Amino acid sequence: MYDLIGIAISVIIVVSVVLALLALVISRISLTRNVWLAGVFADILDFFYLPIKAVFQRFADTRTLDTWMVSLKNIAHRSAFAETKHRLLLTPHCMRSLDCPAPSTRFGIQCKGCGKCIFSRMMEDADRFGYTLYIIAGSSYVRHILEKESADGALLVACNYELNKVMRSLKRRKIMTYGVPLLTDGCYNTEVDYENLIAVLESFGAPHSGNRRSQSGKS
Repeated sequence: MYDLIGIAISVIIVVSVVLALLALVISRISLTRNVWLAGVFADILDFFYLPIKAVFQRFADTRTLDTWMVSLKNIAHRSAFAETKHRLLLTPHCMRSLDCPAPSTRFGIQCKGCGKCIFSRMMEDADRFGYTLYIIAGSSYVRHILEKESADGALLVACNYELNKVMRSLKRRKIMTYGVPLLTDGCYNTEVDYENLIAVLESFGAPHSGNRRSQSGKS
């Protein structure tokens, strides 16, 4: 009996390792081309995320893992995201001006449209493409936003670590996500490839329910 249990455990471990390695290879390939069964492999990486991350911490850079996973999830989520009706545009406060006059609320930064940073333009584009814009100082703000908004889709702008973290969190809430990585990591003066962001917005078009207003953290 114990021999059978040992064999079963060994088989499970071997199969798990093989699946995790295969999912990692597929996620790496997803950086340069489309892949099949992206959703299945993304789920596998989510399931084994903590042990895989521990290996990367010892032998590589965990940012690489997050980059691969975000790329894979974007491929997996693209079709479903295009069908969403109420979309949020969640963006990081680290892109705002260092002398930003906007106050902070429990829903994020309440942009005044002063023109000192990219968010003045982003508010207009969020309205144009039918997204509700929020500028947040961390993933903890998302909980308050979701208590207020009945969203089924969220376009995320952040570093790959935060993208992957929020994607995993919103997956449990049945909210479809798509991520646009920042050009650089950091706590301030970060930037996004704005042409790429607009291209992503254009590729999905307006939500089926029509245009939404830009909130920018307003309560």
